[in-house]
Amino acid sequence: MKSRLLAGIAALVLAVVGAVLVVSYAQGADSRAVQGLAPVTVLVVNKAVPAGTSVAALKAFVAPEELPGTAVAKSALPNLDGLAGKVTAVDLLPGEQLVAERLVEPEELKTSGAVDVPKGLQEVSFQLEPQRVVGGRIAAGDHVGIFINLDSGGLEAKPEKPTTQLTIHKVLVTSVQRAPSPEASAQPSPGATAPAEDTSLPTGSLLLTVAVNDVNAAKVVYAAEFAKIWLSKEPLDATDSGRPGIMTNPEVYK
Repeated sequence: MKSRLLAGIAALVLAVVGAVLVVSYAQGADSRAVQGLAPVTVLVVNKAVPAGTSVAALKAFVAPEELPGTAVAKSALPNLDGLAGKVTAVDLLPGEQLVAERLVEPEELKTSGAVDVPKGLQEVSFQLEPQRVVGGRIAAGDHVGIFINLDSGGLEAKPEKPTTQLTIHKVLVTSVQRAPSPEASAQPSPGATAPAEDTSLPTGSLLLTVAVNDVNAAKVVYAAEFAKIWLSKEPLDATDSGRPGIMTNPEVYK
C-alpha cells in the first residue's frame, strides 16, 4: 500500500515537472521566433484619415505597432518627430503603415489644385467675399466650418428673428479659385523696382468647392441662393462643444 502511494506521488511530480518543461520550452520558442523575425515598431493607421490632415491632428489616428521586420515598408515611420507642419497627401485607410511618402508640405498639396473627394461624398461650389473666407486664407485640403445666416425663418417660434448657426462642421475644401486682381495683372513700368511684400487687403471673390454628403449639399445650395454663408477654418482637431446652437439676438450677450 505504501509503495503504491509513493509511486503515485512520484508520477504526479514527474507530470508537473514535465508540464513546466513544456511550457518553458514553448515560451522560449515563441521568443526565439519573434527574435528571428526582427520586430520593428512603426506607426499604423487605426482610423480613416482624409487627405490634408495635419501631423498635429494625425496623432489621434495612428498608433505604434510591433511588426515583423520582413513586413515593414522601407519608408515606414516609427514616430512623427520632426514632421510638424506637414499634411497627409492622400486619404489613409485603417491598417496601413504610415510611410514617409504620405506626408507632404501643405504647399505641395495646394499646388495640385484640388483634393480627392472621399468616397460617398459629393462636391458643391459657392462664391464668397474674402472677409467671409478667413481673409481669403483658405486652400485646397483645409477643413472649414460653414455658418449659415438667415434673415428670418430659422426659429419656428419666432420666424421673424434673424439667426446664425454653425451648421456643418469640419468640411473638406477640395478646390479654391480666386478672381484675378487688376493690380496683380498690370505690368510694371520699365526700370521700376521690385514691389515690397503685398500686405493689402484681398480683393475679388473666391469660388470654393467642398466635399459634403447629399443632405449638407442641399443646405449649402439653399444658403448660397437664399441666405448668407460665412466660413471658419476648422481643423479636424478643433473642439466641438455643441454650443451655441442657433444664435439669436439675446444669445449674443449670454
